[in-house]
Amino acid sequence: MRPARRADSQMPSFDIVCKPNHTELRNAVDQSNREISTRFDFKGSDARIESSDKQLVAYADDEFKLGQVHDVLRAKLAKRQVDVRFLDLEAKPEKISGDKLKHAITVREGIDAARAKRIVQLVKDSKLKATASIQGDAVRVSSAKKDVLQEVIALVRRQVDDAPIAFDNFRD
Repeated sequence: MRPARRADSQMPSFDIVCKPNHTELRNAVDQSNREISTRFDFKGSDARIESSDKQLVAYADDEFKLGQVHDVLRAKLAKRQVDVRFLDLEAKPEKISGDKLKHAITVREGIDAARAKRIVQLVKDSKLKATASIQGDAVRVSSAKKDVLQEVIALVRRQVDDAPIAFDNFRD
């Protein structure tokens, strides 16, 4: 006799998420500002990084110094093990007065819809006995066997390298 199949809420599952460690991000911004304020090449300039909930704003006197501000921030993020791919540097810097520049940097949080669909399709195409579904800004993967879930984790780690993803909320 076969055991009864468990309901989806009781099946082992995990979430694929994309969320930075906000504490480490804030610490990296603070360290960057501290280094910028003490560096000789920034002496007398208005270079700094301001942080809000989901956005960072870099200020500098010119393009070159803005690039240096970005470099300092990247170095501090790497030192604190915060993935640089969380930052969306695609926006163009805007002039605020004279040569001074302001660059809005968005902090990515959550898996966007296109990437989530790609992950769901990846799980389906793998022929593993697991189901993936989009749950807001995360992807929930569930299966009757934990071994299959571990195979899905390995597959997603190999295939999705354009975003900093993590595996969260593992339920047995």
